[in-house]
Amino acid sequence: MDDLVYVGNADSRSDLLALLIAYTETGAIVVDEFHTIVLYNKRAVELGMLRDTLSDGVAEAVTEVFVTGIDRHFDFVPPHSSLGFLSTGRTAPRAVENVRCVARLAEYGGARYSLVYGDDDSTNQRVEATRRDFAANVSHELKTPLGAISLMAEAMLESRDDPEAVEHFGRRVLKEATRMGSLVNELIGLSRLQEGRIPDFQEIDVDGVVEDAVSSAGVSAEVAEIDLVTDEPSGLHILGDRTLLLTALSNLLVNAINHSPTGEVVSVSRKTVTVDEQEMVAIAVTDRGIGIAPADQQRVFERFFRVDKARSRATGGTGLGLAIVKHVAASHGGHIGLWSRPGTGSTFSLYIPIDSPSHHDTESTNQEESTS
Repeated sequence: MDDLVYVGNADSRSDLLALLIAYTETGAIVVDEFHTIVLYNKRAVELGMLRDTLSDGVAEAVTEVFVTGIDRHFDFVPPHSSLGFLSTGRTAPRAVENVRCVARLAEYGGARYSLVYGDDDSTNQRVEATRRDFAANVSHELKTPLGAISLMAEAMLESRDDPEAVEHFGRRVLKEATRMGSLVNELIGLSRLQEGRIPDFQEIDVDGVVEDAVSSAGVSAEVAEIDLVTDEPSGLHILGDRTLLLTALSNLLVNAINHSPTGEVVSVSRKTVTVDEQEMVAIAVTDRGIGIAPADQQRVFERFFRVDKARSRATGGTGLGLAIVKHVAASHGGHIGLWSRPGTGSTFSLYIPIDSPSHHDTESTNQEESTS
C-alpha cells in the first residue's frame, strides 16, 4: 500500500479505492492462498474471468503464481455463455473473444494473495487476424501471375524458332504483368486510404466526374460489347477528392461491365437523397448481369473476395476494386449501397454528403473491415 499516493481525507481512502476498482475497464480479482476469491469487480465477470469460481485458465495461472512467485502473463479465451440457451436453443455469441491477463503475487498483513488483472483484447486479435489473412491473400494473388509469367517465359524459350508462338506467349506475359502491376497499384492506393493520407477536399462537379468515368470505361465497354448510358446532367456539386471519387466510380463501371453479358447495357444515374437527415448525392451504377446471391452481398466489399472467380481471372480483376470503393466512400463521410438479384442484375450506389464532410478516422474504417 506504500506504493499508493493519497491526496485528501484519509477516512475516504477505502471508499475511493473501492470506487476505482468497481468502475475500471480492467477486470480485477484478488485470491488468497486457499484459492478463495476475496475481491473482484463486475468487469471481471463481464470478461468471463469468473462466475461462481475462477475460470480454468485463470485458476491455473493463480496456482502457478503461488508456487513460483513469478508474474504470469497469459491470454485467456472466455467460455461461451449458456445464457439464453433454453429460450433460443443455442448459446449466445461470445462478446469477448480474448482477454489479456497478468497474475502476480502480493503480500499484505502477513498473508499472500494473487492479484489477477484482465483487459479485453478482442479488437487487437481481430485486427491481427485480418492482417494475417490480408498478407496470405496478397501472397496468393501475386503468386498466380508470377507463376503464369514463369511458365510462359519457359514456353517462349522453347518456341524461339516459332515467331507466332513467341508472339502468343509474349502477349500472355504482358497481360499477366499488367495484371500484377494493377494489383500492386491498387494495394498502394488502398493502403493510403486506410492510413488516412487524403488531401484537402475541394468542390467537385458531379457531372464532370461521371463523364470522365464513363469515358475511361469506354474502351472496356467497347471490347465487351456493352452499351454505357447515363441520365441527364444534374448540376450537382459535392466536396471531396476528385481523383479518389473518379477511381471509385471507374471501379464500379468496370465491375459492372465485367459481370454483364455481351450486348447488355450498363447505366449511370445521379440524384439527391436524404439519409439520416443528411442530404447526399447518390451515384448509381446498374448492370443487367449475373447478379449476386444474398449470402455474398455483404462479402463483395471484402478485399480479394470474388463472386465469380473464373470471370475475374479472365477479365484481369484484382479483387480489390469494391474494397477501394468502400474506403473512398467512408473517407468522404458516405457509404456504398448494393441492391442485387441473381439472374437480374445489380445496382451499386455511391452515397457522398453534399455538405462539407469531415475526414473519418481511418481506425474506425479498419475496425469495420476487420469485423466484416
